[in-house]
Amino acid sequence: MNLFSSPSLDDLTRLLKAWRFWVLGALIGSALGAAFYYIAPPPYRAKATVNVDFNFEQAFPTNTDRQDFYYLEREARKMVELAWSDDVLTQLSAPIEELRDGKLNLSQPAEAGWHFYADDVNPQKAEELASAWANAFAQKAQAEIEAGNLNEFIKLEVTQSANLPKERSIPLSDYLLAGASGFLVLAVFFVLFVKLK
Repeated sequence: MNLFSSPSLDDLTRLLKAWRFWVLGALIGSALGAAFYYIAPPPYRAKATVNVDFNFEQAFPTNTDRQDFYYLEREARKMVELAWSDDVLTQLSAPIEELRDGKLNLSQPAEAGWHFYADDVNPQKAEELASAWANAFAQKAQAEIEAGNLNEFIKLEVTQSANLPKERSIPLSDYLLAGASGFLVLAVFFVLFVKLK
């Protein structure tokens, strides 16, 4: 088959006849993905949680849905900026540049649990960073509420900052899938363009 020619029925037939090759290729690709996972494993990830309640009903009892949405978006944006602020990050035991360069991740809904993730090759260090970040954020946010910079009805509670779950930042299953998929893509080109005599 020419790379620039349109596929024919013979090409499809050749691909389907190579089903044993596909099965073997998927197994080999998965094994290569698993080997890469164990040779160069991803860092550990720990997750701490801060529960944030914006208390719409108390803050604006007569607002419309649109006003509630604007209030939620505005206050959540302020709090995200607060989480990444120098005041909060300087309380952690790592250089700020390193923390902002992928070591920390914040995943939050507008209301309820805000998840503070920390990645490190040492699971204990990841747990310490996530816990310290969540606690520093909650303390700073409470100070901002008391100073009047955030709405007074916002309530924060650190719900998970000790004995945090620690797991690899990328699961083994992703490596298995990537290995199998990559090998199968290469196998397509091999079956279509290499003719064994």
